[in-house]
Amino acid sequence: MNYAEIFRALQAESALVLLALVVLAVDLLAPRTASMHTRWRNGILVMAIGCITAFICLSRAPEQLSLLGGMLSYGRTASVIKQVIVILTFITAVISMNSRFTKHIGEYLALMLLATVGMMLLGSSDNLLLIFVALELTSLPLYVLTAFNKSSVQSSEAGLKYFLFGSMSAAFTLFGLSLLYGISGEITLSGIAAKLGGQLDPIFYVALVMTVIGFAFKIAVAPFHLWAPDVYQGAPTPVAAFIASGSKVASFFVLARIMMAGFAGTEGSAAWRDVLPGWVPLLAALAIASMVLGNVAAIAQSSVKRLLAYSAIAHAGYALLAVLANTPQGFGSLLYYVVTYAVTALGAFAVVGVVENSSEGDSLSHFAGLSRRSPVLSLCMLVFVLSLAGIPPLAGFFGKFYVFTAAARAGAPLGLLWLVIIAIATSAISLYYYLQVLKQIYVSEGPVTIIPIPISLPVRLSILALAVAVVLLGCAPDFLLQKFLLN
Repeated sequence: MNYAEIFRALQAESALVLLALVVLAVDLLAPRTASMHTRWRNGILVMAIGCITAFICLSRAPEQLSLLGGMLSYGRTASVIKQVIVILTFITAVISMNSRFTKHIGEYLALMLLATVGMMLLGSSDNLLLIFVALELTSLPLYVLTAFNKSSVQSSEAGLKYFLFGSMSAAFTLFGLSLLYGISGEITLSGIAAKLGGQLDPIFYVALVMTVIGFAFKIAVAPFHLWAPDVYQGAPTPVAAFIASGSKVASFFVLARIMMAGFAGTEGSAAWRDVLPGWVPLLAALAIASMVLGNVAAIAQSSVKRLLAYSAIAHAGYALLAVLANTPQGFGSLLYYVVTYAVTALGAFAVVGVVENSSEGDSLSHFAGLSRRSPVLSLCMLVFVLSLAGIPPLAGFFGKFYVFTAAARAGAPLGLLWLVIIAIATSAISLYYYLQVLKQIYVSEGPVTIIPIPISLPVRLSILALAVAVVLLGCAPDFLLQKFLLN
């Protein structure tokens, strides 16, 4: 083992770290008289070069690779997830171009790239220590980005809340992982599963509960969701989009690996009238709470960003059903679901950001008459909202279909079917508040004077690309699903 092999394994991450430094330098060396548009353009061009480089490095990654005793562990599935995260990061940077919340463009883009490196490292290890370090590398830049709008009290409040809740969740995670190391003497996921051997004791239950609580904060499932609505509403809209997309993909990926690999043999059961202690019934309780609370609370929201926040809580509950399946099909369904949700949520937040910049607000009333002010933008929002609601043939429908099918087939006959029934019922509830958004866009009259919404070409193309991706992933779901099921 030498440093050259480690560097080759971390080519994509190294490229993004170098890119963060280059973005800072480019913005610092730009003339102070340069316009904001010019500075954004320079930063985006540099990011495009770096993200393309990282994407190519990931496409050439080996099928399987394990270094330093599992501290660095790569596979094709992890590489695909990292490529998705890189794409989401670049699109988030592009949709930030219309924003006016900061003049510190270099710092903003650099922090976004460092958070991306943390997300990518989450999928690169079976080692508890590196997983925790990657979680913190992801979280710390996101705390700063949430409070990046210095002119907004809401942004500062959201950043403080996110930091406090995130710090507490990190403490729970660290205590849980340290207890796992204490009872097993191992620090790798496979080693922990082998030493536990399905033997459960009180200390294991404490470690399990603490670990799940820590990750439940990261993925914002009830009842550990209280930070999400305030952060989504107070943070700059592109940052909220980044948290709802890239961060969710990485967090669910590592959570599924920890549960399925690290806690293998301690699953228990959540089958109807046959509950056995383990991590499956614990996650089942969180899934139910998230699906019910997220959908019911979203009905009462007048802010579209808060509505999307509660919607994200509900979608986290749906995604947990795939983890509960604890099968290769369930794992593939989970990844398809979170990737398609991330693309859809990023597009929805991008539209919200454009409307917010033009009307200085994100309430439902600000979307009134959007179809007359911007037909293309309203059509894209139609695609995103219907996909979130699970309407065929969009990607959101197939995401839910695969997740529900994986859960229904798991375990004993009809074992988790009761959870699927709850998921379908709560999904039907979500139609109400999603249609409220579309009602404002297409039915409400809106302003008497029709003023077209100004939107730059890169942002317009990014939103259109996301809408097209949602449609294509729905019409051809196997294109993405097979990449996860076969690896």
